[in-house]
Amino acid sequence: MFLWLNAKAQQSLSGRVQCADGKPGSGAAILLKSWKDTALVASAIADSTGAFRYAAVQSGRYRLSVSLVGFATQTAGPVTIQSSAIALPLIILQPAGGVLQEVTVTAQKNFVEQKVDRTVVNVNAMISNTGANALEVLEKSPGIIVDENGNISFKGKTGVMVMIDDKPTYLSGDNLVSYLRSLPASQLEQIELMATPPARYDASGNSGVINIRTKKIKTRGFNGNTALSTAVNNQGYWRTLESLVLNYRVNKINLFANAGYGLQNNYRRLDLHRSYFDNNAQLLSTYRETAFFHPLNHNYNLKLGMDYSVNSRTTAGIALTGALTKGKSPASTSSTIGNRNGAADSVILADNHTDSRFSNEGINLNFLRQLKRPSQVLTVDLDYVQYHSRQEQEFTNNTYHASGNLTYQQVITDNLPTVVHIYAAKSDYVHPFANGGKIEAGVKTSFVDTDNEANYFNVVSNNKYPDYDKTNRFLYKENINAAYLTYSHEHRRISLKLGLRAENSRIDAHQLGNPMRADSAFTKAYTDLFPTAYASYKLDTTGNHTLNLSYGRRIDRPGYRQLNPFVTLVDKYSTWVGNPFLRPQYATNLQLTYSFKSIFSISLQYAYTKDFQSEVDLQEGDKFVAHTYNFDRAVNRGITVFTAIPFTRWWTFNLNGELINNAYEGAVPGVTLKADMTYCYTNINNQLNFKNGWSAELGGFYLTPGRYGQFVRRAFGQLNAGVQKKMFGNKATLKIGVRDLLRTNITGGDITNITNVAATYRNDFANRTLSLGFTYNFGSDANAKKKRETGSSDSEQRRVGL
Repeated sequence: MFLWLNAKAQQSLSGRVQCADGKPGSGAAILLKSWKDTALVASAIADSTGAFRYAAVQSGRYRLSVSLVGFATQTAGPVTIQSSAIALPLIILQPAGGVLQEVTVTAQKNFVEQKVDRTVVNVNAMISNTGANALEVLEKSPGIIVDENGNISFKGKTGVMVMIDDKPTYLSGDNLVSYLRSLPASQLEQIELMATPPARYDASGNSGVINIRTKKIKTRGFNGNTALSTAVNNQGYWRTLESLVLNYRVNKINLFANAGYGLQNNYRRLDLHRSYFDNNAQLLSTYRETAFFHPLNHNYNLKLGMDYSVNSRTTAGIALTGALTKGKSPASTSSTIGNRNGAADSVILADNHTDSRFSNEGINLNFLRQLKRPSQVLTVDLDYVQYHSRQEQEFTNNTYHASGNLTYQQVITDNLPTVVHIYAAKSDYVHPFANGGKIEAGVKTSFVDTDNEANYFNVVSNNKYPDYDKTNRFLYKENINAAYLTYSHEHRRISLKLGLRAENSRIDAHQLGNPMRADSAFTKAYTDLFPTAYASYKLDTTGNHTLNLSYGRRIDRPGYRQLNPFVTLVDKYSTWVGNPFLRPQYATNLQLTYSFKSIFSISLQYAYTKDFQSEVDLQEGDKFVAHTYNFDRAVNRGITVFTAIPFTRWWTFNLNGELINNAYEGAVPGVTLKADMTYCYTNINNQLNFKNGWSAELGGFYLTPGRYGQFVRRAFGQLNAGVQKKMFGNKATLKIGVRDLLRTNITGGDITNITNVAATYRNDFANRTLSLGFTYNFGSDANAKKKRETGSSDSEQRRVGL
């Protein structure tokens, strides 16, 4: 009999014994032995219900022996363990002389797995991810909050670094949002959430790292996976997401290709309300705006590569990546300006149209060499990535008197081209010692060169006239050199890992002049140290109860767009302006966690951020202008609770709860901020597994009101459900999912600390969505070595901010 269990190291292994007459196998002895030398690894006694459990078993091959007086001893093997939290099928003991029947194990991954240094989300374990994109998957992941603008926070802190397969997305702002929305959930395998990443990762990312792992085919021969999905929201807007993953592995060569296409047809309604007061708190005027956005984007992405095994110890590889997004975003806005009595003084009708095109191309060369021992490894990565972005916009504003007469017309056009080049190289080395210790070391260098233009024109009688007050060109160059060293050691119940990373940064920026503005330039250079420390202690010999302590210092450098002093038009009365004097923010993170098996954990967290970066909305003349400034500090405190309870063989309950307090303090031009607020976040998921390939899911999240800098967010939540059926010998899956079933994911809030102004906002993205998805796996089915996919460009392109 063969048991194949797909799980990871340090997993729990459980099962239940039953006698042939249907009675529980109470008192049965279950022995887990090494397959190689039959040495006893662990033993267990079945309880009154016949259940048994091994709390922590290392990956490997084992024999399983089950014995009970009056029944034949049953032996099974090899038991190959490679995965986590697996429940064996029912083991039935035969009377003496009987034979143990062959057992087939089908493992169902938990939605969330808690590791020592990270939380792992298994994307396909959530049926409601059918037809979803990567951003929507993040939204449902524990500890992640995605606001109405697509900004991502983790455990109450912003400034997270998003990576794909241990490589950066190289994007921020709107283009990061668009890219994540273009990735089908069916193309994703796992999401790793790391609040305190090890020193081998770039120090960028104030609140940690989100590493999105795409599906990898690890079997020999020709294999593939295709996924098709379509979805419609409550406003009747359709979208599609398709993906194809191919792999051919034979002898020394591995060829792979990933391709995806997405049609994003989205909807957004934005409502703004501002009230203006005099110094005696008497109402002066009001401003109400309702805007409708209907962006339509075509997203294409492609990855091609080859790995070549020079010999048993050496592998070289190349990977080519490309992405293209083309879209149109029409927007219509109706604004009413009222007097102190509430009557309308004037109405502004605006039609804004944006044509955009964004593309990126990249090449990665990688090399891996195993030295004297397989775990002694040297790797080298070389990366080059370039981005091209262009937006062409037209803003038409018509102002009408309350009587309905046209009083003013304004037409503005612009074109905003951007080019970014990123060069990066890194090398990592791992050296194990015989006593169980291990050293990891590495170096990295990266160069970034950006060229941003903003060309604005006023259109009068169909003639274009340059608007030099807004027109600009900004050149930015950055070089970061880094080195790190870590030492880790395990001894009985104690595990330690200490690391130190050093990063030297140099920035050269040049804002070109025009007939109305003079040239300006600045240069910055600084060196920082980023220590990390991890300690784990097993409170008992079985490792059922553990304590983990982590510490890390991190940096969040301003995005390239945030430093660019351009003026970006939102509408007639709203603009965004970059800040070339924005400083990096530094965070010190500390976390203590108690865990019981894989069932329960509770964490205490504390983070202190210096020079905290936050967007600030200011009233400047008749406009609302958004800037990004450095406040003195931000303090984050919190408690996180996680539990995964298998109530029955067919029902698993997952709960992640957080109680977070955020406090902010500082003063910038026009705003003095000293405030704190506590919020609660709850994420629940129920996984239901039935017979004949049927399964279902019901879950969601709820977020109480909270504060981020100047913005106070109102409560919102989301309920999701789904059902799936496996078909064609488990090679295909048909899924139906519903997102935001109760239409409760509508965000809004207040903008505070603006002198003599009260402002509110509300966003409706029509999040209730019905999705239908189909996936199919084809090809051979043999185990093979996982190919390596790493890269040297880590955080640079996350900050492109196009």
